Amino acid sequence: MQETFLRAWRARDSFDPAKGGERTWLFAIARNVIADALRARERLPRVSASGPPTGAGEPAAETPDPLTGLGLTEALARLPDEQREAIVAIHLTGYSYAELSARCGVPVATLRTRVFYGLRAIRGHLDEPGGARA
Repeated sequence: MQETFLRAWRARDSFDPAKGGERTWLFAIARNVIADALRARERLPRVSASGPPTGAGEPAAETPDPLTGLGLTEALARLPDEQREAIVAIHLTGYSYAELSARCGVPVATLRTRVFYGLRAIRGHLDEPGGARA
């Protein structure tokens, strides 16, 4: 967190509100901080209890990629409020479309459309160069 805000402070002149909001800009900086930390960790030799240190060329243990989560958070932040709220309610909170429709007064078909286009935008963000899957 500290490194993210330090880099943001140093690069404050490069922020362009025409390209996106402050939140998106900070998420991008945080993603770069995490990527830099992971690259630095990959350069260090791995020590295992069963043998000598392994080099960076060997596959790492199965650990979740933190960039995926950060990329998803950044992609959600870029969505319009209606799409983000529908996706969070349906996929993260566990509401059914009917429950959400009754709760917010929006037709089920409209909610399905919002979720469809929101998920498509998230996939596009994750697949773009520099995204979490790149």
